Amino acid sequence: QVQLVESGGGLVQAGGSLTLSCAASGRTFSVYAMGWFRQAPGKEREFVTAIRWSGDSLYYADSVKGRFTISRGIANNTLYLQMNSLKPEDTAVYYCAAKALDGRSKWSSVVASAEFYDYWGQGTQVTVSS
Repeated sequence: QVQLVESGGGLVQAGGSLTLSCAASGRTFSVYAMGWFRQAPGKEREFVTAIRWSGDSLYYADSVKGRFTISRGIANNTLYLQMNSLKPEDTAVYYCAAKALDGRSKWSSVVASAEFYDYWGQGTQVTVSS
Protein backbone atom coordinates (compact mmCIF):
# COMPACT_ATOMS: atom_id res chain seq x y z
CA GLN A 1 0.00 0.00 0.00
CA VAL A 2 0.86 3.70 -0.13
CA GLN A 3 1.06 6.00 2.87
CA LEU A 4 0.43 9.73 2.47
CA VAL A 5 1.29 12.44 4.98
CA GLU A 6 0.30 16.07 4.44
CA SER A 7 2.08 19.02 5.97
CA GLY A 8 2.33 22.78 5.60
CA GLY A 9 -1.11 23.84 6.78
CA GLY A 10 -1.61 26.78 9.07
CA LEU A 11 -3.16 30.19 9.54
CA VAL A 12 -2.75 32.83 6.86
CA GLN A 13 -4.38 36.17 6.11
CA ALA A 14 -6.58 36.66 3.06
CA GLY A 15 -4.47 37.40 0.02
CA GLY A 16 -1.54 35.49 1.41
CA SER A 17 0.16 32.32 0.22
CA LEU A 18 0.77 28.86 1.59
CA THR A 19 2.38 25.71 0.22
CA LEU A 20 1.23 22.23 1.21
CA SER A 21 3.28 19.06 0.85
CA CYS A 22 2.24 15.43 0.66
CA ALA A 23 4.98 12.87 1.27
CA ALA A 24 4.30 9.43 -0.18
CA SER A 25 5.91 6.23 1.03
CA GLY A 26 5.46 2.50 0.56
CA ARG A 27 4.66 1.15 -2.90
CA THR A 28 4.98 4.55 -4.55
CA PHE A 29 5.95 3.00 -7.87
CA SER A 30 2.33 1.90 -8.24
CA VAL A 31 0.87 5.44 -8.22
CA TYR A 32 -0.90 6.59 -11.38
CA ALA A 33 -2.20 9.99 -10.28
CA MET A 34 -2.42 12.18 -7.21
CA GLY A 35 -4.76 14.92 -6.17
CA TRP A 36 -5.84 17.38 -3.51
CA PHE A 37 -9.29 17.58 -1.95
CA ARG A 38 -10.62 19.78 0.82
CA GLN A 39 -13.46 19.61 3.30
CA ALA A 40 -14.94 22.34 5.45
CA PRO A 41 -17.09 21.55 8.52
CA GLY A 42 -20.58 20.52 7.51
CA LYS A 43 -19.69 20.33 3.82
CA GLU A 44 -18.88 17.52 1.43
CA ARG A 45 -15.35 16.76 0.35
CA GLU A 46 -14.49 18.97 -2.61
CA PHE A 47 -12.06 18.39 -5.46
CA VAL A 48 -9.26 20.93 -5.74
CA THR A 49 -6.72 19.69 -8.29
CA ALA A 50 -5.05 16.56 -9.66
CA ILE A 51 -1.98 15.55 -11.62
CA ARG A 52 -1.06 12.44 -13.56
CA TRP A 53 2.25 11.25 -12.15
CA SER A 54 3.85 11.31 -15.57
CA GLY A 55 3.32 15.07 -15.36
CA ASP A 56 1.60 15.47 -18.71
CA SER A 57 -1.93 16.11 -17.41
CA LEU A 58 -3.31 18.59 -14.88
CA TYR A 59 -6.82 19.46 -13.78
CA TYR A 60 -8.05 22.29 -11.53
CA ALA A 61 -11.39 23.09 -9.99
CA ASP A 62 -12.79 26.39 -11.27
CA SER A 63 -12.75 27.79 -7.75
CA VAL A 64 -8.95 27.61 -7.53
CA LYS A 65 -7.88 27.96 -11.16
CA GLY A 66 -5.32 30.72 -11.54
CA ARG A 67 -4.56 30.77 -7.82
CA PHE A 68 -3.39 27.25 -6.96
CA THR A 69 -0.64 25.22 -8.61
CA ILE A 70 -0.10 21.48 -8.27
CA SER A 71 3.31 19.93 -8.86
CA ARG A 72 5.23 16.79 -8.04
CA GLY A 73 8.76 15.95 -7.02
CA ILE A 74 9.51 12.57 -8.54
CA ALA A 75 12.84 12.08 -6.78
CA ASN A 76 11.37 12.51 -3.29
CA ASN A 77 7.86 11.18 -4.01
CA THR A 78 6.26 14.38 -2.85
CA LEU A 79 3.17 16.21 -4.08
CA TYR A 80 2.91 19.98 -3.64
CA LEU A 81 0.10 22.49 -3.66
CA GLN A 82 1.10 26.14 -3.97
CA MET A 83 -1.78 28.35 -2.91
CA ASN A 84 -1.78 32.06 -3.72
CA SER A 85 -4.34 34.83 -3.25
CA LEU A 86 -6.01 32.83 -0.51
CA LYS A 87 -9.59 33.62 0.43
CA PRO A 88 -11.55 32.87 3.62
CA GLU A 89 -13.64 30.39 1.63
CA ASP A 90 -10.47 28.34 1.08
CA THR A 91 -10.54 27.46 4.78
CA ALA A 92 -10.79 23.68 5.10
CA VAL A 93 -8.93 20.50 5.91
CA TYR A 94 -6.88 19.64 2.85
CA TYR A 95 -6.38 15.99 1.93
CA CYS A 96 -3.85 14.37 -0.37
CA ALA A 97 -5.01 11.37 -2.41
CA ALA A 98 -3.38 8.81 -4.69
CA LYS A 99 -4.74 6.51 -7.38
CA ALA A 100 -3.03 3.16 -7.82
CA LEU A 101 -1.80 2.06 -11.24
CA ASP A 102 -4.26 -0.65 -12.21
CA GLY A 103 -6.70 -1.62 -14.93
CA ARG A 104 -9.01 1.26 -14.00
CA SER A 105 -6.32 3.92 -14.30
CA LYS A 106 -7.44 6.49 -16.88
CA TRP A 107 -7.11 10.25 -17.17
CA SER A 108 -10.57 11.80 -17.49
CA SER A 109 -13.04 13.89 -15.51
CA VAL A 110 -13.18 11.00 -13.07
CA VAL A 111 -10.02 12.35 -11.41
CA ALA A 112 -12.27 14.98 -9.80
CA SER A 113 -14.24 12.28 -7.96
CA ALA A 114 -13.09 11.18 -4.52
CA GLU A 115 -14.22 7.64 -5.32
CA PHE A 116 -11.48 7.41 -7.95
CA TYR A 117 -8.69 7.39 -5.39
CA ASP A 118 -7.32 4.48 -3.39
CA TYR A 119 -5.19 6.15 -0.72
CA TRP A 120 -5.69 9.18 1.49
CA GLY A 121 -3.66 11.21 3.92
CA GLN A 122 -4.90 12.35 7.31
CA GLY A 123 -5.38 15.95 6.25
CA THR A 124 -3.87 19.30 7.19
CA GLN A 125 -5.82 22.34 8.34
CA VAL A 126 -5.71 25.55 6.33
CA THR A 127 -7.34 28.60 7.88
CA VAL A 128 -7.61 31.90 6.00
CA SER A 129 -8.59 34.93 8.04
CA SER A 130 -10.44 37.88 6.54
